[in-house]
This record gives sequence, C-alpha cells and structure tokens, in this order.
Amino acid sequence: MTRDMFQAIRCAACVAVGFTVLAPVTTDAQSLIDLQTKAERTNYEETSTYEDVTRFLTVVAEASTLIQLTTFGTTTEGRAMPLAIVGHVDGTSPQDVMATGKTRVFILGNIHAGEVCGKEAMQMFLRDVAQGKHAALFDSLVLLVAPIYNADGNERFDVDNRRGQHGPVRGMGQRPNAQGYDLNRDHMKLDSPEANALVRLMNEYDPHVGVDLHTTNGTRHAYHITYSPPLHPNTDPAILEFVKSQWLVSAGKYLFDQLGWRAYDYGNAGRGDDPAWRTFDYRPRFNNNYIGLRNRFGILSEAYAYATFEERVLSTKVFTEGVLDFARRHASAIRRITEAADERAVQGTVLAVRARPKRSAERVEILLGEVEDEVNPYSTRPMRRRLDVVRPVQMYEYTEFEAEETERVPGTYFIPPTAENVLAKLDAHGVKYVRLRDSMRISVQVFRIDSMTTAERAFQQHNERTIFGAYRQDSRWVPAGTAIVPTNQPLGRLVFALLEPRFDDGLVDWNVVDPYLEGATEYPILRSVATFNVF
Repeated sequence: MTRDMFQAIRCAACVAVGFTVLAPVTTDAQSLIDLQTKAERTNYEETSTYEDVTRFLTVVAEASTLIQLTTFGTTTEGRAMPLAIVGHVDGTSPQDVMATGKTRVFILGNIHAGEVCGKEAMQMFLRDVAQGKHAALFDSLVLLVAPIYNADGNERFDVDNRRGQHGPVRGMGQRPNAQGYDLNRDHMKLDSPEANALVRLMNEYDPHVGVDLHTTNGTRHAYHITYSPPLHPNTDPAILEFVKSQWLVSAGKYLFDQLGWRAYDYGNAGRGDDPAWRTFDYRPRFNNNYIGLRNRFGILSEAYAYATFEERVLSTKVFTEGVLDFARRHASAIRRITEAADERAVQGTVLAVRARPKRSAERVEILLGEVEDEVNPYSTRPMRRRLDVVRPVQMYEYTEFEAEETERVPGTYFIPPTAENVLAKLDAHGVKYVRLRDSMRISVQVFRIDSMTTAERAFQQHNERTIFGAYRQDSRWVPAGTAIVPTNQPLGRLVFALLEPRFDDGLVDWNVVDPYLEGATEYPILRSVATFNVF
C-alpha cells in the first residue's frame, strides 16, 4: 500500500468517527527536528489521540525512505489500524517484507489504551529513525510497528481512567476496546476485529519476534521496567531459554547502562511475613504467551505506573531499543531458533493442558520501593509517584510455570464436517488442515465425557466451560468432509492448545464447541496417534 492509499484510508476512518480530515503533509528537515508527540508538546500532561498518531506517522514516513505506512485491519468503530514497515524494504506487503530475508520484529503499543507509554515511545522511536538514528538495526532487521492497536479504546479519554497511575493527568483511554473486550485476553477466542487482524498479521508477515508494550501498577517496587518471556510451559524450550536467560537480561542491562534504571522479571510481591514475587497468568489468551505457542519470541514490557509519565515513556523507549539492539546482534540465531522450533516434532510428546506456578529453588533479591501520594490537578483524585527508594528483600519467586496436568500430543485430530465454527477459528489462527474426500474407518481415541461445568460468572462475555473425562481407544467411521488436522506442522503446539478438550484456554473453554456438547457423552473431535501426512 502506498502512502497515498494509507492517507486515503486514514482520512476515511477519521470522517467515519467524526474527525477532521487532515491536509497532506509536507516535511522538511527543520519540521522533522521540531516534530513533537502530543505528550512532549504538553509537557507530558496529555497523550496522543488517534488523529495525533496518524498525523505523526505520516510526517515521519514522508521524511524517511526507511518508513512506509500501511494498515493491518479495522477496529470495531471503523478506524484503520496503522502499521509502519521500517527498514530496507521495497513495499509494505507481506511478500515484500519476507523477501528481505531479514529478521522480522513486530512491536505493539496500546493494547490497553490507558497504558499509553508504548504509543508515545514508538512515535519517538520512529522520529529517531527518520532523523537518521538506529541505522545499524536495518542491516539485519525489518520492524513492523503498530503504535495504537486499541484505537477505539484510546479515544475514550477520561481523567478517571487508570486511577492511581501517575499521569497523563489530563486523562487517557480505557482498557477494553469498543466492544468491551480486553484485547489482551482475546488471542485464543478471537472475538474482536482487532484480535483477528493481529493474528492475521502474524500469519501473513510471520514476525520472528513480538514485543508488547504495557504499563503495570500494583506492588511498590524499584524497577522502571518489568518484563516477561512467554510463560506457558509448552513453549519450545530453546525459544524460552534464549529469551529468558540472554535476551531480556541484555535489554535490562541496556536500560541500566543508558539511564541508570533497573529492570527485572515481571511480578508482584505478596504480603505478610513470607512474601513471594509472582508473575501473571501463563495461558495463551495473553499476547506474549500466545506468540510463544506459535514458536516465536514473545517479549512483554511493563513500565512502572507510579513513575512519572515522562519516565515511563522514556524507559519503554530505551528498553525497546535494548531489545532491538540484541536482535540486531543475534538476528541469525533468532531465525535459526524459530526455524528449528517449526521443524521440531511435537506429536508423541507430553505437554501441559493445565499448569501451576513453579517456585524458585532459593530465595532471590527483589528490590522493593516506596511511593507518595500527589493530587491530579484535573481529577482532584490521588495518584502515586515513585520515590528513589530501593529496599532489597529476599523472597521466593514464581516467574515460571510447570505442568499440573498433561496429555500426550496425538498425530492427528479429526473435526466433524458440521463443526464449521471450529474450523473458522483454525482458519483465523493459520492452522493447516485438509478435508477428507471419502469416508473411512480408522482407529481413533475418543474422549468420553464424565461431566461438564460452566462458570457462573461471565468473563469477557463468556461463561467458560470445563469438561472432565478420559480418552479410550475405539474404531470409528469418519465421514467425508471431516477436517484432518495433523500436529506435524509449525503451529502444532497451538493446534494442541486449541483442540485438546482439557486445555484450559482452548476452544472448549471459550464455548466454541458448545453447540456439540449439549447432552453429549463424547467430545466431538476425535484424535489418532498416527500422523496422516496430508501436506
């Protein structure tokens, strides 16, 4: 897509939601030097609107041959979702990007539209690129930058959003999208147009790395950034080891070397005499965990909510630069590790369907801190500001997970031809399958249902489903039109997560299989130990 096409789409989206159409932008060297984000122009009292972001992106793209603009989807309310393709690329299509042969890094901001640090930081980073900085990155990398993913939520500004967070004091957007969905819980069920667009981007551009930029509140600690690798224990071990023991440590050191600010594994400290440092949920409904089950490097960055807004933006920017610096220096290794993960067979291995936190072997040093209350001059409500206090405390940490319940990965799943809604989800995730042309009798494993439960309270507009039972061997006729889904494909780990009946974040959990479970004694999706080589 050309810049003119992007401008047309953006302006059409602006009209649809009542924005003023912007005139074409012309850029000279001085205007680029003078270019500021909304946050910078307002002394960090405000954050950018959708219109601010799209205008800023247009300016930097006009100024640099390294930055090209396209879109990767449309929000619930019709806003085009901007994507900057950054590097030595002859176009913006997936084919153009893939043709470079370089390591592809996707950076996502504003998935929660009250957590605006990534949105501002990535605008500033792109301005740096337009000014000639970071040139060495593009010898080995191509970046895909989406600064304002939750564009609809971003426009719902309110001074009472994210209470307690230290700015922007004039307000920020809301956490969910316009449908009320938390987009960072939508990676498996794909209820929102935004999540569908995001996964389509992953399928088409296939980034080796996904960086997700957030802001966290909670424990009063002494870190400007806390980070996380993919947390699901089914993540390919080589990916997990590389990102956890080398990449994140290097990016944290980069932040400290540049600004003197600390970074550590994401967590919150418990209270009482024996506190522990605990990370968040391992399930792939979360972005970085989902990316891990796709055999790609997922990196979560969480700026500290009680640092000033300016500090949060700066720490997010510099930490991301540290991530990219490591990616530049290890670009070949990143590609090699992901390619090996795609080729590594998962059928016959034992993987988790449910997991539990894993305690560290020994206590570790966690740096706690303190805050003081200030008054937001616009809402008159208290907000917290970090103090330069560092209090080392020894405690166990739970920053990894281990299997609590397991299942052996089959060679093949068989989905009934009538289960079109299940197949639609597989299509959306990029899972490969073929349709059986003629009926056949085969030996299969059938999951016999003992009981089922449905959550009383809705979560993300779903009453999550759990089924109980066990597999038994049987012989069945499989009708023509049945979808044959082998696990010997690059997304084999994700196939297992979506289709296993006991997996706690799969299609059963999110009610996709509900139409076939009413009064059922068997799970409708069969499986076989054998691999049907259909590709």
